[in-house]
Amino acid sequence: MISIRSVTLSCIVVLGFVAACGEDSTPRPADPPDASVPVMCNSVGVALCGDSCVSTESNPDHCGGCDNACATGEACEGGVCVALCQIDGKQVAAGAVNAANSCEQCTPTTSATTWTQRADGTSCNPGQVCSAGMCSPKCFIDSVVYAAGAPNPANACETCVPTTSTTTWTARASVPLLVGGDDITAQGWTTVVQAPNSLTYGADYVRLATSTNSGGRTSGQLLITRANAFDETKPFKLQVTMRVESVNTHNSLDSGAAILGSFTSPFGNSTDRSQMIYLDSAAIGWADDTQSAAFPVTDGAYHVYELAVDAAKVATVSIDGVAKLTRNNFSVTGTIAIGDQTNDPNVDGAVQIKSVERLCP
Repeated sequence: MISIRSVTLSCIVVLGFVAACGEDSTPRPADPPDASVPVMCNSVGVALCGDSCVSTESNPDHCGGCDNACATGEACEGGVCVALCQIDGKQVAAGAVNAANSCEQCTPTTSATTWTQRADGTSCNPGQVCSAGMCSPKCFIDSVVYAAGAPNPANACETCVPTTSTTTWTARASVPLLVGGDDITAQGWTTVVQAPNSLTYGADYVRLATSTNSGGRTSGQLLITRANAFDETKPFKLQVTMRVESVNTHNSLDSGAAILGSFTSPFGNSTDRSQMIYLDSAAIGWADDTQSAAFPVTDGAYHVYELAVDAAKVATVSIDGVAKLTRNNFSVTGTIAIGDQTNDPNVDGAVQIKSVERLCP
């Protein structure tokens, strides 16, 4: 006879077995994706190419659209294939400027491995243009590169001033004919000389000096001349900034310190010498002695001596802006001269010339 306790235990064992059998200890494989549900690429600039979402903005195999591959040496930027350079191990976009030299850029059609010079005249920095691959303060006018300070070949009263403009000429107040301290021969001046004389340079002037040997029947002569100083068919103004150290009293038509607004080689003709400006120690005047004016010429200071000739050929001589002499029918050749123009004994002088300029209209 089976007891109730035995039946109860048997049931518990069976239930435990059934519960244990209900636990699957082996992992079951994941369900495969449902091919009927399409892959969605919802981001901007992303498209489904094959079974993957790719960026058509930057993927070189799908640039701008699926399977639109860029060529070798190109990258995809903004959905467009662009040429590249590989320079110094770095990828550089076409047209990119070299950070170390703004006159070089990546030009793959010229070279994909080195920087290419930008065209002469290309603006590179403020007030600078490219010239022979370097950025420098120059001008690029009418397809020609000009150095700073270079005059307009068609108008000397215009010059290249890069800080003002690198593409157009800049007007200037005057044309320098002589800059003190610099070699006068290189500036277009020639000399008329007789010993004893000396031509020397200071930091900002050229010094002319003559003397007479003891008992000499002639003296030293030193005249510097400049051809084509101005157009003789037009009005002009010349300014000579000069200091007269010492000078002997002039003789008629001769002077140890003179400014000639017209000069005929080799010594000046009678007309040149008549209208020559002489400088004595305390006066200036026309060398034919038709007019003079008192002035402390040898006071140790630099003065600006100006000769202006108008369209009617009336000449006016001013010192530091104050008119001193006038003359009608002034004749010119376009060549000027400054210095000691005579070899008369004891008619000598010493002058320091800082500058000679032709004023622009």
